[in-house]
Order: sequence, then structure tokens, then C-alpha cells
Amino acid sequence: MRLDGADRFVRPEPRATAARFVEGLLSDVERKTCWSLAERAGHADPQAMQRLLRTAVWDADAVRDDVRDWLIEQLGHPDAVLVTDETGFLKKGVCSVGVQRQYTGTAGRVENSQVGVFLAYVSPAGRAMIDRRLYMPETTWCDRPDRLTAAGVPDQVGFATKPALARQMIATALDAGVPAGWVTGDEVYGADPGLRADLEHRGIGYALAIGCDRRVAVNDGRTLVRVDDLAKRIPTREWQLHSCGPGAKGPRDYLWAWITTATTLGEHRWLLIRRNRTTGELAFYLCWSPRPVPLHTLVTVAGSRWSIEELFQTGKGQVGLDHYQIRSWTGWHRFITLAMLALAVLTILAATAQQPDADPEIITLTVAEIRRLLNAFVLAAALPPAHTLHWSIWRRTSQARARRSHYQRRQAK
Repeated sequence: MRLDGADRFVRPEPRATAARFVEGLLSDVERKTCWSLAERAGHADPQAMQRLLRTAVWDADAVRDDVRDWLIEQLGHPDAVLVTDETGFLKKGVCSVGVQRQYTGTAGRVENSQVGVFLAYVSPAGRAMIDRRLYMPETTWCDRPDRLTAAGVPDQVGFATKPALARQMIATALDAGVPAGWVTGDEVYGADPGLRADLEHRGIGYALAIGCDRRVAVNDGRTLVRVDDLAKRIPTREWQLHSCGPGAKGPRDYLWAWITTATTLGEHRWLLIRRNRTTGELAFYLCWSPRPVPLHTLVTVAGSRWSIEELFQTGKGQVGLDHYQIRSWTGWHRFITLAMLALAVLTILAATAQQPDADPEIITLTVAEIRRLLNAFVLAAALPPAHTLHWSIWRRTSQARARRSHYQRRQAK
């Protein structure tokens, strides 16, 4: 993993600040803002950390590529799954780049938020995020040049749907030689024919979720039938019990059925159906592969989608993925990239720490436990009382200044 190349960080000062920034993200600091990370790093003020995200000369996309390549060195597998999904970042105000009132699964409702689309890599050796894109709403942002300019959005950035952003990231990963055999995602991505066409053209299999009202072709393509109607016709004996991976409460066991929708030379298509054993709730997946595969392979691929949701939780809980207090396009991508690097450190440490002959009475080291040990043995930083007092005074002075400015703006209205 290279963070010292001249093509990444032109000057040594921001390179050193980036290293301290990532250490802070890995630390036990509660809120990982520029202020708190600067205090932990022993800086007298947050200016160096803020410059790192705002104006320092370094290439966040190149660092992202380095993070991806490092992860692939450690976790790479030819049958790995690329998983795409979005997550929300709740925000106040209207100035943060890409922010608007929109639905986000983070809150489970419409909230003022930013939405980031991510790509995760899931292999038998581990899982990690390898790319990110910020979703820019069309009418409130892409059609408003004044807002784009104020947020520092590059001129070449235009409106792109979430599936289009996913297609960009998948193409970037595959063009870079990332080994993967499959792609999965939820209904937002399964509904996009362009994504499916891209993957078929590249010979990459997929298991993409679709809605219950989707129609698929049966009877050699002669009949279009809603997938929920097809599910009703499946005999009880055709449902098979499979686990799509371990969960927090044990194996994720569901009943599964599959229907071949087309088989031609060099490709195979299926409708995969998942049924909850308790509630009977159904989920549907369009599946394609350049070769025949057994049912449990499709189940494993479809079940990999949960990995990215767990990565979002881990990223936000362990390395402050959502703790940033920045508004610009550049700042968002830089913070998220450094958070991805911090998460990659934990992921690789956890993957390399596993022992094949480990005590079965002890669970394997988790990312959270790796971070605890890292803070206990490596990152513990004892700061002198004078430094802590200095920062207390600095914070309260800055807060008083901000309060006065706020009052003056209100009085001027």
C-alpha cells in the first residue's frame, strides 16, 4: 500500500497529516471531526486537518485506487462478488454538496441528507469497500450551476442515476483487473437494464433483486408472467432450505426456489425466489451466468448483498464514515476515501489474524475487536494536561465567536 508517492501527495506535510488523520479515524475518539482529530494528533488547531480535506494538493481517486489494489492483494478471489448499494448521510442546512430532502434507508424515511453509492468487494477472505460516488440530485443540484460552483463540483460532473454510478464503479474495478465472478445489488440496481447488459457483455454473472411486479419470460420466451404469480405455482417440494450466509443471530436460513427462464449457448438465466420461513415474505432476483451453476451458488451471491449493509454499519460505527463536517465536493471525497483506508486497515488485520487451528470456543477476531486491540497496544496517545486545556479554551472561544456571528445575522434580518 503506497501513501508516499509523489503522484498522490505532492508535499510531505499533507502526507504526514493524512497519516495522522487515518490514525485518528482508527482511534477511540468519539466524534471524528477535524477538531477532535487535530486535538488527538497534538496539533494546536484544526487548520492542518481542514487543509487536508479542502485545499491541500493530493489525489483522492489515486489513493482510492491504492486502497482497492491493497485489498485485492489480500482478499482477491476469482469468484468474489461485487456488491453495490447506497447509504445516507443526514445533514442540516442546504449547503452541503448533493444535500436535499430525499429518502434514505439510514433514517428509514425522507430526511435532509446526502446519498453516497458504494461498491464493496466480498470474497472468502473478507469484505471491504473499494469505491464511492456521491449522488447528485438532478433538479436541486445538477440543474443549478450556482450551487455546483459554490460546492466546487467539477464541470464534467453531470446528473447520473444511482445505477449509472454503480455501472461506473463496476467498470472501473473490472478495467483495473479486480478479480470477480459476480455482481449483486438491491431492486434499485436490478431494475436497470443497462447494468445487466454491461455485466453480460463482460461475462460477469449477477443475482440482482427485482420487484414483485416484474414480468419474466417463460415457455421458451413465449409468455410473460409476473414473478409473484410464478411463485404461487411452485410446489411445496420444490422449495429448498439454504443459508445465504452467517448473521448476527446465526445462519440466514431461507427457503429458495429457482426457475430457468432461458438457456442458450454461452449463457444461463434464472428467476431466484427467496421465502422467509416464518413470515412467508418473498424476494426475487434476476440471475444470469455464462456457465451453469448450482442453486447454492446463486443463493450465496444473493446473500452477499447484506455484506455492504454491514460494512456501512461498521464504517460509521468504527471509523466515523459519517462524522465529517465538510460541505464541498472535494472534501466529501477526501474524507470518505480516508475512512475507506482506515476500514481497509482493520479488514486486512482481521483477515491476516485468523488462525486455522484457533480455539473453537472463541469467536474469530472481528473488526471491532481488532480496533480495540490496536488502540490498546499501538494508538494509545497520552497528551499533556496543558494541551487538553489549550483545546478546551480553543473550542469555547470558537463556539463563542460562532454564536456572536449567528446572533448578528439574525438581528440583521
